[in-house]
Amino acid sequence: MSEKVTPYKDTTKSKKEQVTEMFDNVSSNYDFLNRVLTFGIDTSWRKKVVKILAKDKPQLLLDIATGTGDFAILLSKLNPEKIVGLDISQGMLDVGIKKVKAKKLDHLIEMVLGDSEQLPFGDNHFDAITVGFGVRNFEDLDKGLQEIYRVLKPEGTFAVLETSQPTKFPMKQLFRFYSNYIIPTIGTLFSKDKRAYTYLPESAKVFPYGKAFNNILIKNGFIEVKDIPVTFGASTIYIAKK
Repeated sequence: MSEKVTPYKDTTKSKKEQVTEMFDNVSSNYDFLNRVLTFGIDTSWRKKVVKILAKDKPQLLLDIATGTGDFAILLSKLNPEKIVGLDISQGMLDVGIKKVKAKKLDHLIEMVLGDSEQLPFGDNHFDAITVGFGVRNFEDLDKGLQEIYRVLKPEGTFAVLETSQPTKFPMKQLFRFYSNYIIPTIGTLFSKDKRAYTYLPESAKVFPYGKAFNNILIKNGFIEVKDIPVTFGASTIYIAKK
């Protein structure tokens, strides 16, 4: 299991409580910073996931750690019956609800406050489940994955998009410099929460990626697990089945 990294140091709050507080704090300018810090490439990564899911024609989708709803909104391109976007931060959801309404998708996308480790849904419920840049924030990774497995239909698809670490020169060195210095500096300039944009690269650095995360998925019951590195391994798409 990966080393435990939390947003704040001098607190007795659980990781879950700290993550909730952090995302509530950064919600107002999260989208702006996300686009700046990834040069907008994160949108192309999400589109790649949507394209992979399209062949299964899922009708009922769940997007966990939906944040401000970017993934849920893109999933609407699949013309499903319903999309549920779930997040632990009400601040992030409030931004997402406005975006969904502005795009006239509120008939299709329901934004729900909830915990990935205690999903408020029945067994075998969703055709596909996505998590974009959220699994590394789970307090108990195994428990979160087991809950996802529980609510996913048999033969349903689970897709994860998560930060990883490039392994080849020179991307490895460039990515490390960018994560250690540029992201915290820009985050400090524009974010109300100075610690958030130090925590995010720190948590990415210790999170298991590639084959290591594949093995965690397999351990929790998933099959046909594969990883697809994107942008020289800066992030990775994981696809698995129940």
